[in-house]
Amino acid sequence: MNIPVRFQLILMCFLAVFICYIDRVNISVTIIEMVKEFGLNEKQKGLVLSSVYIGYVISMSIGGFLADKYGGKNVLGYGLLLWSLFTILTPVFAHHGFIFLILIRVLMGLGEGITFPSWHSMYARWIPFNERTRAIAVTNSGISFGTIFALVAAVIIMNTFSWEWVFYSFGSVGIIWFFFWQKHITSNPEDHPKISKDELHLIQTQAPTNAFAKSLPMKDLMRNMPFVAICIASFCNGWVLYFFISYFPSIVEADISMGGLGISTSSSIYILLVTIPAIVAVIALILGGILADSLIKKGYKVINVRKSVNSIGFFGSAIFLFLMSMQDTPFGLIICLSLVNICTGVCVGGFNVNQADIGPKYTGSMFGISGAIGISAAIISPIITGIILDETSSYLTLYYLNCFLLIFGGLFYLIFASAEKQFD
Repeated sequence: MNIPVRFQLILMCFLAVFICYIDRVNISVTIIEMVKEFGLNEKQKGLVLSSVYIGYVISMSIGGFLADKYGGKNVLGYGLLLWSLFTILTPVFAHHGFIFLILIRVLMGLGEGITFPSWHSMYARWIPFNERTRAIAVTNSGISFGTIFALVAAVIIMNTFSWEWVFYSFGSVGIIWFFFWQKHITSNPEDHPKISKDELHLIQTQAPTNAFAKSLPMKDLMRNMPFVAICIASFCNGWVLYFFISYFPSIVEADISMGGLGISTSSSIYILLVTIPAIVAVIALILGGILADSLIKKGYKVINVRKSVNSIGFFGSAIFLFLMSMQDTPFGLIICLSLVNICTGVCVGGFNVNQADIGPKYTGSMFGISGAIGISAAIISPIITGIILDETSSYLTLYYLNCFLLIFGGLFYLIFASAEKQFD
């Protein structure tokens, strides 16, 4: 039985997200040893963790524009190849000094920034509307799979070899992926040599767009409240997401009096803390995508679906993050993290797929801009976190800040979001 070509694209994009996150998250583990070896303080640690997102912000909107105009295959393929090479070079730069470590992380971010807008742009042209949310959910599950893999595999590699080998091995995975991507993927369904006539007809009649964007109406875009709502939601979601990506290993290692668990000596408990909530996240994400597509297919208004699932994601996560701040056992943290991830999974049909509703042929560009705003939170979050930890030696204030941002972002989206086409 032949696998539809669009499913092959989804698999390769899932792997691209997986590789993006193993290369992004690995430093959250290696930084613990790097701090000891290079004598970094909390502020310097925060700068190292956030520096990758400086490059990410710069290339994200550019990547979306290029993918919309010229096609996503080469944009994503060469971007992933470049950041994989920079990942491999990270230890060399780190041993030359703090500034060089920051530089290589910025360069890596320049490569990674094109990832999400590129495949979102390709999906707008490849994936039928009724399959779109679940396709995005499956692809985004690469975030959780990549995070699990990085947090567990990095510890094993560090204990067996050294922290440097985490970067050497992870970077090599991307180089292997590149050759398969170049051989089997095309930017447009019409250009694929193995696509069937039936599948091509399905895509051409049901995908959100088959047009390429010539120019983006920037003035109208930045004054459009439904798009601003997506941007605000992206920023608030990004702050919380990248706080946990950057600081979760440190939270686990921290003393209980700091709002952490102090269980770094138990590798089995650490693995449970990483894997159980992440597995829940993957399941919830896929089911959330199916739920949103099913509701829309049954005739529910698209905007009602978008706002409902988005509200569950933001407000539900805020409640369980608040409860997480009260936990002082691994079991309590696992339960709360799992509940947060269930809410996040339901949210997949909300702001994160709304770009193709309001401007289908500009999907990549809009995702690039809104995503860049979300990533700007990832730049600020670790720096602010480092300052707060230096001043208070407690994670509790950070939990409360994350809760506030989720509530604010959820309310703003609930009030201003739309599913009506805003840009032709």
